[in-house]
Amino acid sequence: MIVAVDIGTSVTKACLVDRAGRASCQCEVRSELRVLEGNRIEQDLDEVVGSVISVVRKAVAQAGEPIEALALTGQGDGLWLRDEQGAAVGPMISWMDGRAAPTLDAWSAGEPSVARQVFGRTGSGMFPGCAGPLLAHLAEHEPDRLARAAVAGYCVDAVVQRLTGEITVDASDASLPFLDVPGRRYSEAAIEACGLSGFRHLLVEPAPLDALFALLPEAAKLLDLPAGLPVSAGPFDLPACAFGSGATQAGDGSLVIGTTLGCQVLTDDVTIDPDAEPSGMWLATPFEGQYVRVMPAMVGTASLDWLLRTLGLDVAALPALLAESPPGANGVRVLPFLSPSGERAPFVDAHARGQFSGITVGTSRADLVRALCEAVAFSARHCLDTLGASGEISACGGGVRSPQWRQIFADILDAPLHLPEDTGIGARGAALRARYALGETIDRDQWRTGRDVVTPDKSTVDYYRSAYQRYRQSLSAARTEWSAHV
Repeated sequence: MIVAVDIGTSVTKACLVDRAGRASCQCEVRSELRVLEGNRIEQDLDEVVGSVISVVRKAVAQAGEPIEALALTGQGDGLWLRDEQGAAVGPMISWMDGRAAPTLDAWSAGEPSVARQVFGRTGSGMFPGCAGPLLAHLAEHEPDRLARAAVAGYCVDAVVQRLTGEITVDASDASLPFLDVPGRRYSEAAIEACGLSGFRHLLVEPAPLDALFALLPEAAKLLDLPAGLPVSAGPFDLPACAFGSGATQAGDGSLVIGTTLGCQVLTDDVTIDPDAEPSGMWLATPFEGQYVRVMPAMVGTASLDWLLRTLGLDVAALPALLAESPPGANGVRVLPFLSPSGERAPFVDAHARGQFSGITVGTSRADLVRALCEAVAFSARHCLDTLGASGEISACGGGVRSPQWRQIFADILDAPLHLPEDTGIGARGAALRARYALGETIDRDQWRTGRDVVTPDKSTVDYYRSAYQRYRQSLSAARTEWSAHV
């Protein structure tokens, strides 16, 4: 068995994964997300590490056979500053943080803009919560904090440092925004374009494909695991979910319908179009010659949670609400951009904001909820169209728990959705990577078994095709309005 852990933004999960990819004994604990003034969103590193210890101990207690390795994945982006001993240098800055939006605005101006220069080098479209703008923001507003730091890293490698003492980073985490992905090395030109060459020493070189680390004795005691146990780190949660849900071939698409909406496609090469809108990212993966192109939209279940809470409803009411309102939500339309830091895919705009239209005194709560659920699915189609998905599409995350919502996704995408039956999809992806690092031969087709398929309802596909075009038109008009208020 492998103990696999997915360190999410709000929940840390652990499960046991066997050699056939079957996950069991999922344990979870919530993490604290601090939402503060000034669009700041932070986490406490000690609390996050404590959540990992808690879920691992619970999973280990249920293991019926020896544990072969600890596999870690988790949230990406943000800025997790530490010193040489792994102690936090200030609060950990979440990928959802919006404090660096003014920096990104400045980097998006001019021709060629800083954002476009970086995109042309690495294929990464920056957003306020990624390392580039956050480093620049701290350099201007909290230079002493950067002076005290030894590492500018991410969630997974911060936990790895605590558990193993190693200062490392997975190439998937390092990909945004500075990595030359095919070469797995940093683009010095991209770093220089951001004016961050003076902080180059904070960026750790990516670990080799098959890197494993050893669990420290003191950490092993806390986790109830043997000292020296192999520890694998990465890929971070988005590509981990792609592999954990069964993506294997170039063109295969994957949706992670979680707090936000992760849309991604596997590729066997990296082709950057310098004239394209700077958004999304290319990620290195643990597998030679295989890459992931990602559009990590900021819309997702967090938007639905907000609406249900505002309407005085619980998520348990979702099935009845979606059944009550027909396709098209009786004329209600939504632009689902409710994140305080705007949107980052398939376009980047820190000023993107949500809109509800078509509302009358006859509009019901069910109409509002269905319209929002449809809008999130429209965003998924926009992202997958931009990515050029051509193969099988898998889906995971909290959003797929609703049969009605996942049917909406299938209808709007006009494609079957393949849903893994196992829980802990990101953890499964991390376990898959650990198996390869241990030198084992894996039957990846076997890991794809046990999946449900949701087929499109042909009676609504044509309607949604037209509705999607209306969504795109509304979005174009809104983007013009947002830019006028910058």
